Amino acid sequence: MKIAILDDYQDCVKTLDCFSLLKNHEVIVLNHHYDDPTELLSHLKGVQALVLIRERTNVNEALLSKLPDLKLIAQTGKAGRHLDLKACEAHGVQVLETEGTSTATAEFTLLMILASLRHFEAEVNHMRKGQWQRHLGRQLRGRTLGIYGLGKIGVQVAQTAHTLGTNILIWGREASQTKAKEMGWQFASSRSDFFSQSDVLCLVLRLTPETHGIVKAQDLSLMKPDAILVNTARAELIENGALEAALKKGRPGFAAVDVYEKEPVLDSNHPMLKLPNCLCTPHLGFVEKDNYENYLNQAFHKINDFSTNHT
Repeated sequence: MKIAILDDYQDCVKTLDCFSLLKNHEVIVLNHHYDDPTELLSHLKGVQALVLIRERTNVNEALLSKLPDLKLIAQTGKAGRHLDLKACEAHGVQVLETEGTSTATAEFTLLMILASLRHFEAEVNHMRKGQWQRHLGRQLRGRTLGIYGLGKIGVQVAQTAHTLGTNILIWGREASQTKAKEMGWQFASSRSDFFSQSDVLCLVLRLTPETHGIVKAQDLSLMKPDAILVNTARAELIENGALEAALKKGRPGFAAVDVYEKEPVLDSNHPMLKLPNCLCTPHLGFVEKDNYENYLNQAFHKINDFSTNHT
């Protein structure tokens, strides 16, 4: 089969152990993201299978209609709104998903929390300028960590923080409330209490039509002036423009953000990058070698199975 792997930003896919699974196929690896469909299509002539790394490229009717040879899409993780499943079905393109783990994103979320509390980025930059110890950091122990959405990632973040002596406060749907009770963690008495009592608040919800814009400007205004909001889930969980405005007003006092409404962010003038009280990272939560091996190993095995059964 002729296979195209899209959006390999790090040019790392060919270095993975699992890449050898595709040795009997013709493989194209694209290291750059193409917003222009015409430019993208110029690289995909005759492609029979696409491998999508998470949600980086939108695959819609306009694209599918110009890929007559395409038979299969192997999606790392779950198919999201970037992938038009109805259009895939109409064009006879089979979509195969893969199962990921939450460990890499949970670890990264904890990194963002601790880096924010200890002014890590600012201190590194000060040292490069010949300056020494400009901030007094804070520890996580004894503070209240709010977790919005107690799924796999939320549980791992909460468990690790709890071992450090952190008070865990949960908010979310009934399933989160039930899980919090099972784990012995406090479920907030109200939405307003959750936002106002959290010293650090993590968004670890899945983005769905129901959770789109679920965090409002009013919610953020309730946060403490020294509170930190961490978003390693999806930018669209927060209503458009609300976080930028809230940080300018000082509630919360700081944010650590790994996700953006339009990615990749290649413009240094992005408004979040201009805020001194915001730590911005380029969607690194899942970008980790073991995670890639896991996702792509499954994807490549599924392609081989498909190829065997359709030849």
